[in-house]
Amino acid sequence: MTAAMVGWAHLPFGKHAEETVESMIVKVASDAIRDAGIAPEDVDEILLGHFNAGFSLQDFTASLVLQADPALRFKRATRVENACATGSSAVHQGVRAISSGDARFVLVVGVEQMTTTPGPEIGKNLLKASYLKEEGDIPAGFAGVFGKIADAYFQKYGDQSDALARIAAKNHKNGVSNPYAQMRKDLGFEFCRAESEKNPFVAGPLKRTDCSLVSDGAAALVLTDPSTALGMKKAVAFRGMAHVQDFLPMSKRDILKFEGCSKAWGEALGDANLALEDLSFVETHDCFTIAELIEYEAMGLTGEGEGARAVLEGWTEMDGKLPVNPSGGLKAKGHPIGATGVSMHVLTAMQLTGTAGDIQVKNPEIGGIFNMGGAAVANYVSVLQAMK
Repeated sequence: MTAAMVGWAHLPFGKHAEETVESMIVKVASDAIRDAGIAPEDVDEILLGHFNAGFSLQDFTASLVLQADPALRFKRATRVENACATGSSAVHQGVRAISSGDARFVLVVGVEQMTTTPGPEIGKNLLKASYLKEEGDIPAGFAGVFGKIADAYFQKYGDQSDALARIAAKNHKNGVSNPYAQMRKDLGFEFCRAESEKNPFVAGPLKRTDCSLVSDGAAALVLTDPSTALGMKKAVAFRGMAHVQDFLPMSKRDILKFEGCSKAWGEALGDANLALEDLSFVETHDCFTIAELIEYEAMGLTGEGEGARAVLEGWTEMDGKLPVNPSGGLKAKGHPIGATGVSMHVLTAMQLTGTAGDIQVKNPEIGGIFNMGGAAVANYVSVLQAMK
C-alpha cells in the first residue's frame, strides 16, 4: 500500500451558473481538508485536475486552490491534465508524491465548469481530446467518435442496442439514489431502447441516453502515507494502481479492444495481487454506453464481443456478481471532465467506509476504478481497500 485517502468532499454535479471554477475549487478544498481533520498548513502539495480546453477563460488555475485558506500560500501547486482522465491523473500523481516520501499530506482537487459554454463550443472543446488530424471532421463531435466505435462494434458482433439500453437504464436507476448525481431519474429500459423525440439518435447507433451529461462540478480528497493514515479517523488505501497511455490516433489501434484499458487493469490487479473476482464493485468510465460495454471485455469480465452478457444477465446490477457504476456512472452523475476521476475515487472511498448512503453496495471489501481520457488513450486503474 503506497498511500491512503483520509478525507474527501464532493459537490453535486449539474448546471451551476451561480458558481465559478474558483468557487467550486474553494468549497471542495476547504471541505476535504476539514473532513481529513488536518490543518491547511499541514498540506505539503496541491494537485488540481482541470481539463479546461476553452471552457474557462481563466486557464492558469493551480493557484486558485490557495484561495481556500491563507495557510495554503506558498505550497507547491500544479495543474494536471490528461483529457477525460484528468482527475485520476491528479490523484495518481498525488499518490506518487506520498510514496516517494516527498510529501506527507497531498490535497487533490478536480473541477470543471462546462454548462456556461455555448453548445457548439462544448462539442469543439471536447473534440480536442481526439486526434484532430484524422478525427477532427467526424460529425457530432466526440459523440461521433464513439458513434463510429459503436458502428464498428455492431458490424463485427451484431446489433447491441438492447445491451446499450440496459447499461443506460441500469446507471440511471442507480443514479436516482446518488445525491451528487446530475440526473436522478429512472428512465427505464423501454425509454432508453426506443428512438423518440426526447431520445433521438445522436451519432451512429448512439441515442441521447447513450451519452454522458455535460456538467459542472468539483470533488477533492486528501492523501497521506499508510502509517500516518492508521492514526486518522478513516483511511482507504491504494492496493494497486496503473496508468497506461496508448496511441492517440484510432487508426493506429484496434479500437474495439481498448487494449490500454485491459493492460491497465492487468497491471493494477497484479500490483494488488488480486484477481477481478476479488473486487466487490467497479466504477468505470461510461462516457458513452458503448464504452462501458467494451470495458466489460477489457477488464476481463467477459470475452471479446461478449460484453452484452454482463449486463443482459444482470452481472453488473447492484445485486449482481460485480456491480458496475453503483453511483450511476458518468451517464447519470454527469461528466465535468476534470472532476470525474476525483469523484470516482471519492465515491469508491465512501462505499468502502460504508458511508455511501442509498447507493451503498452490500459489504464491499475492495473497489476498482477505471477512468480514461480520449477513446481509451489515457487509461487509469485504481484498486482501493479500507484500512479501518
